[in-house]
Amino acid sequence: MSRNPLKVILALSLPLVLAAVALAAPASAAQALRLQYRTSSTGAVTAQAEPWFRLVNDGTAPVPLSQVKIRYYFTGETSYRFACSWAVVSCSTVTGHFVPLASPAPGADRYLEVGFTSGTLAPGANTGDMQLRFHRADWQNFTQSDDYSFGASRTSYADWDKVAVYVGGQLAWGTPAGGGGGDPTPTSTPTVTPTGNPGGQGTLFDDFSYTGSSDPRLAQRGWTVRSASGGPGVPGATWSPGAVGFPSVNGGQVLQLDSSTDGTAAGTVQAELSTTARKFHEGTYAARVKFSDTPLSGPGGEHVVQTFFTITPLRQNMDPDYGELDFEYLPNGGWGEPANILYATSWETYQADPWQAVNTHTEERTSFAGWHDLVIQVSGGRIKYYVDGRLFADHGDIYYPETPMWIMFNQWFIDLQGGSAPRTYRQQVDWVYHSRNEVVAPAEVLNRVGAFRAASTSFVDTVPGS
Repeated sequence: MSRNPLKVILALSLPLVLAAVALAAPASAAQALRLQYRTSSTGAVTAQAEPWFRLVNDGTAPVPLSQVKIRYYFTGETSYRFACSWAVVSCSTVTGHFVPLASPAPGADRYLEVGFTSGTLAPGANTGDMQLRFHRADWQNFTQSDDYSFGASRTSYADWDKVAVYVGGQLAWGTPAGGGGGDPTPTSTPTVTPTGNPGGQGTLFDDFSYTGSSDPRLAQRGWTVRSASGGPGVPGATWSPGAVGFPSVNGGQVLQLDSSTDGTAAGTVQAELSTTARKFHEGTYAARVKFSDTPLSGPGGEHVVQTFFTITPLRQNMDPDYGELDFEYLPNGGWGEPANILYATSWETYQADPWQAVNTHTEERTSFAGWHDLVIQVSGGRIKYYVDGRLFADHGDIYYPETPMWIMFNQWFIDLQGGSAPRTYRQQVDWVYHSRNEVVAPAEVLNRVGAFRAASTSFVDTVPGS
């Protein structure tokens, strides 16, 4: 979806447009509210509908947005999921849920009801862009051309009376499907977009001061050393706790992942450390990671992947609740790349067979061997990846994670290059940090880590369970 300077201007002027005090909306203000609509998904059949809205207050009184409901009418035969991709009023204030019509009408047997948790629309102002979307829970295509509120030709904002707007339960704009004007009680559970509230609501910090992969404090502190078989990586390879260590480096301890191969699946060992609890969602993630281009010994050139990432389990093909945010370094290429490349990848979902991926990625093709400070900020519908304080990638829209995730580090082989000489690749991690529901600048992350170490604090976890 395109971004333009107008949105920046609107975002900067928002405090002037939305009054800070919530006032009761008189009938005159309600009747003065007007809706403009456009769509960025114009096809008759689509994987997701994308109704974008803009509310205009033509009246003389402010309108509390918490009293406003927008109804988009359509037909369907299954469950749906709502999301806010971007909004000047902030996606953190926008909610959406689906309500069946008591009496189906032409082009509609339900509606998406969009609401707001806060904000006030001043007289003569508009909300600015609200880029919304919804899709089937199973991600199958559906027909939207016969939906009452859909307008295929509406590719720029204009007044649209086939979407209804209610203020305080009274119809303020548009013609509801079937001509009804009431405000029945919703029968479904609201789906609220992620909040990204600032301020921090829990912290994880670990500098990996452990005696080895069997140290009981790992489990006590919420870590799991992988031993189970399966992907990713070479089929038949072993995930070995023996490949995970915590040696002393430059006066402190680090997490060390040593992955090795002799060119056969049976002789291939991969390594992974993961949080046990899936309780990490919005906020800031950071780690100091050392990538390597060459093996400790033996021939080079293996397609190895060195990582720092968050992930949600895939329960089914095209699981709508799946999420994954990756830093992946390929020192010798792979996946069609001939040489070293660093990826930042954000996932919506995927299916394994036949392979279908719904993700977006940013990459740089150069060596990243050595130590790097990696930061991922997840807030307000955007995912920002930083490398050594530099903004590396900025993703969002459908790729924003909907559910809590694990934090993981692993090192594995995409495939095998042959040859029987043993070779071992090493990835190290100095520390990991997370602040829940807080956007922390990369420089401030380093300040906080430094403060932990100055206080001889090797571990803290105040992040509440999921």
